[in-house]
Amino acid sequence: MKRFVFAAMLVFISAMASAQADSLLLPYQKFPTFPPVKLLLPDSTSFYTKDNLPKKKPVMLVVFNPQCEHCQHETEELVQHMDQFKNIHIVMTTSSPFSDMKAFIVRYGLERFDNIVVTQDTHFFLMSFYMLHNLPFHAFYNKKKELLSVAEGSMTIEKILAVFGQK
Repeated sequence: MKRFVFAAMLVFISAMASAQADSLLLPYQKFPTFPPVKLLLPDSTSFYTKDNLPKKKPVMLVVFNPQCEHCQHETEELVQHMDQFKNIHIVMTTSSPFSDMKAFIVRYGLERFDNIVVTQDTHFFLMSFYMLHNLPFHAFYNKKKELLSVAEGSMTIEKILAVFGQK
């Protein structure tokens, strides 16, 4: 009987410890697939969701602020090296005002790239999903839309491509 009580207590303690460890995980760690977003597109009437992602293509999600110098510099670099990103779908999103997002698109000519979609996160969902502290923020997903890694702050083109196994 003592063994049974001891075993039951051990199972109970293990379950409690496991539950506490799980509660320490951030939302993107608990759900490591592309998030269930509803992002406003530049036409201001339609939305971009997980269902709009291209099949069998890796995805780079970039959360940015049009006023952020690091975001601006990284976007310039991205545009200059777009030929290296032709097989990667890029979702850029901001919570900044819609007019700032539209001006950002025009400034960098982002509408000319088929593999880039720029959106507005009107509900600030991604800020809390990823618990963001620094911009630009990157979330990298494989072809199955499973999380590869995340990174806060500026990244070089080489480091971004390395996440996807490219040089």
